[in-house]
Amino acid sequence: MFRTLLTALLLWILNTGLAQAEIGPPEKPDLRLGFIKLTDMAPLAVAWEQGFFMDEGLFVEIEAQANWKVLLDRVITGELDGAHMLAGQPLGATIGYGTQADIITAFSMDLNGNGITVSNDVWEQMKPHIPDNEAGKPAHPISATALKPVVEAQRARGERFRMGMVFPVSTHNYELRYWLAAGGLNPGYYAPHKGDTSGTIEADVHLSVTPPPQMPATLEADTIQGYCVGEPWNQQAVFKGIGVPVITDYEIWPNNPEKVFGVTESWAEKYPNTHLRLLRALIRAAHWLDENNNANRDEAVKILARPSYVGADEEVIANSMTGTFEYEKGDVRKVPDFNVFFRYYATYPYPSDAIWYLSQMRRWGQIAEPKPDEWYMNIARKVYRTDIYEQAARSLIADGTLEASDFPEFDKDNFERPHQGELIDGVPFTPRTPNAYINRFDIGLKGESRL
Repeated sequence: MFRTLLTALLLWILNTGLAQAEIGPPEKPDLRLGFIKLTDMAPLAVAWEQGFFMDEGLFVEIEAQANWKVLLDRVITGELDGAHMLAGQPLGATIGYGTQADIITAFSMDLNGNGITVSNDVWEQMKPHIPDNEAGKPAHPISATALKPVVEAQRARGERFRMGMVFPVSTHNYELRYWLAAGGLNPGYYAPHKGDTSGTIEADVHLSVTPPPQMPATLEADTIQGYCVGEPWNQQAVFKGIGVPVITDYEIWPNNPEKVFGVTESWAEKYPNTHLRLLRALIRAAHWLDENNNANRDEAVKILARPSYVGADEEVIANSMTGTFEYEKGDVRKVPDFNVFFRYYATYPYPSDAIWYLSQMRRWGQIAEPKPDEWYMNIARKVYRTDIYEQAARSLIADGTLEASDFPEFDKDNFERPHQGELIDGVPFTPRTPNAYINRFDIGLKGESRL
């Protein structure tokens, strides 16, 4: 242990400038970080492969985890120092939905990156309800109104329509629910105060949890008829010829927040320098992924294809990571912002991101009781730690690694994420008035309503 600490100190002396010296050497240089096999874990892989962790005097092991629950539990118990997380996980844990733990994030890992895929059979039934564009191909974005008659026909036969998502507090759950509800389909409610965490109360479409890498096989087995997941598991369905991605989350909400890097609050307090150095490395990795108009994406694809990271074919990963997305087989379209890691200030943990997730938790009953607007603001500020991020970013500016223009102006409020487009249903997101936002939806809990 002494030798490891001495080596870390020497690396720190050799590789750091004045700004880093102000942060101080890492209190804990040997780290174990977790991830799930998805392309949006890329900042972790790149920080390791490009030597950014080593530049900070950090000796990092990166380990794939079986599923999101195992990943979160291992961060809470300290088996992992931190992890690639669903953006809803630190929030859900903090408010006590499922597991109670104080988890924080000071780094947003990416924007966009998900898709909704249906089986070939469901797609054939949807197509008559989808208009064509000028090229004779399905016009995008595709509304869930095209799915509604398929669901209704199945219900008339006494059968449930089943779709998969990756975790109850995942972006995928909320994006799938948002898309379904915008098309007039109720995805069901949770009632944790009554012991019901299935999320299927009053459901037109029954959603269940499936780990991301298992989505294509579960679809092929007809256990589910569609799913919402991150890449490369939508493109995998296309390559296997078993399903069709009908919409990306970029079409549901352009530049929506996706994953975060999470640690326990107690870990961050115990190892502040280590945390800041982790953030410096991750920010540099995100910048590398997007710099020079995605010039490094081909190299990133090769890295991610390795079994120790995502472990999918390079061709499958490249289909979305390099600025395109394939819907129906042969229908390849340009989506340059399908994966965003750094531009549009992607890495900054805007509190408005947290507000949106909390609003969806309330909309679908995971937050069973009405809460005042101030409650949403307080939770967002507690979990999304802009102060820690800004300290790491300022040090990168001070030592000349990155430019001030790469980041938001830190003397401003920086509450609401910029560069976001309109949600697919046209309902304006108003993060400073979350209850008014929740009340605008036709489907979902609102106001003082309870199940």
